[in-house]
Amino acid sequence: MVRGIEKRSLFKNNTDRRDFFERCEKLFTESNTRCYAWAFLSNHVHLLLRTGNIPLSKVMACLLSGYATGFNRRYKRSGHLFQNRYKSIICQEENYFKELVVYIHLNPFRAGLVTDITGLNLYRWSGHPVLIGKGNCPWQDADYTLASFGGAAAYLEFLEKRFDQGRREDLTGGGLVRSSGGWLEMKKAPMKGDERVLGDSSFVLRLLADAQERLERHYALKQSGVDIDDVEKRVTTLFNLSPGDLYGSGRPRRIAQARALICYWAVHMLGLSQKALADRFSVTEAAITYAVRRGQTIAEENGYRLMENDPV
Repeated sequence: MVRGIEKRSLFKNNTDRRDFFERCEKLFTESNTRCYAWAFLSNHVHLLLRTGNIPLSKVMACLLSGYATGFNRRYKRSGHLFQNRYKSIICQEENYFKELVVYIHLNPFRAGLVTDITGLNLYRWSGHPVLIGKGNCPWQDADYTLASFGGAAAYLEFLEKRFDQGRREDLTGGGLVRSSGGWLEMKKAPMKGDERVLGDSSFVLRLLADAQERLERHYALKQSGVDIDDVEKRVTTLFNLSPGDLYGSGRPRRIAQARALICYWAVHMLGLSQKALADRFSVTEAAITYAVRRGQTIAEENGYRLMENDPV
């Protein structure tokens, strides 16, 4: 969810909306970010996304900063366009996917931009017309969404039953953390920004447990004095390489795998930033993102561990 600063308009006209639309297309396609529902309103935007090859924070930063720069240039203004950082909610798909798709696509009706289902069907700046075959959006994964409902007719029936529900606090703010600890406990987990969780107790507690485990592992390794040099030493031993091999020209398969494993452990075990690794290996952050994912596969398939008592 992205809002204009002081509730000001993000879009003055369809040229602005088209600009934002095309930026979504470019960034979501390049990063393999999947979009299942979306709605552009006058002063805010809603998106239902699944993270792809690049962290969502980087995709959104690029999307919003790029749009704001273009908007300011078009209207000869300066200063912030968006209200703080975008708000993101981690959602449990099994329980909330269909409800969120419909809730997002009903935004134009709740905002008074359309007055009935006919108007919503024709509102071109949301993913709803795409799902009923009246619109086109190359960066919206309509097939996955419709399969979840069982087809366009079932989706439309689901939406029509919720047409007059109005704002739902259970999907937008209050009561999003379904655990005995509540949000006070959630804040202790190492999760950045304004993130919340929408899910049942087991889902929330699983996220908390995973986050706490990562945090404790980072602290333990830090207290032991383990750093990136130790990670490289461990990996070069596993792959029978010399330290200089990691930074030589060319990318033989074994060296590429070693670097990927280093990136994975450095990010997930030490908490190093992808930017720091990109600088270290003189590559882009996108390349590091790919290496981290590849390194995880290498670790899991071969049972590699940074420390003997660590999980893979």
